[in-house]
Amino acid sequence: MSTAKAPAVIIADWGQGGQETYEVQYNPKEFSLEKSLQHGEINIPGLDAPLQQFVRGQAEKLSVELFFDTTENGTGKDATSVTDHTDRIYKLAKVENSSHAPAVVTFCWNSKFPGSSLSYGEQGGGASGNQTRNSFVGVVESVRQQFTLFSAEGVPLRATVNLVLKEFRTLDEQLKQMRLNSPDRTHSHPVSDGETLATIAARYYGRGGRWRHIADANSVADPRRLGAGRTLTVPAIK
Repeated sequence: MSTAKAPAVIIADWGQGGQETYEVQYNPKEFSLEKSLQHGEINIPGLDAPLQQFVRGQAEKLSVELFFDTTENGTGKDATSVTDHTDRIYKLAKVENSSHAPAVVTFCWNSKFPGSSLSYGEQGGGASGNQTRNSFVGVVESVRQQFTLFSAEGVPLRATVNLVLKEFRTLDEQLKQMRLNSPDRTHSHPVSDGETLATIAARYYGRGGRWRHIADANSVADPRRLGAGRTLTVPAIK
């Protein structure tokens, strides 16, 4: 059982039904995060192995086991049922009346949640966008309850709940975080201090050598002297 003082917190957003916050009774000993990607294989005759083409990311999953115990209130006739705690977790898998869907669930513990230190650069091989996080937001994939201790009257007093959350992000959230750039679309780019046409071309086209497309579209005479604050049109190319 964890001895950490800061409690793990589960926040349930029921849409029109409002929001509820639960502090878990005991911090979990561990939790796991699983992320996978889908790739398609391109078979080319004569090659030793097929080429791998990225298709899309799969939803990340968080799995956590939570422990609940009410024996401190006694185990006799007036014992408190552990379901006072476990039902709040099981409820997350139930459909809310007004939204016609289960809650969107946030699991958080502290600001150093895994993923809080992700660094995505604009250059140098890093992916663009801001996908850092301080919590895990998802919907319930499964809830498994196991009751392990009962009073003489059959009141459940101790239980473990295995909760699996599947990543939930709206389309707008994902596009804003990834800041996807496509060379077959026209973009507007505000120039930052120190930028050159080559670095801008590398960002939008994937190749710095294509800087002349931007120079011609903006009548740039000296590609090495742009001036911070200027907004350039980055034309679409095929």
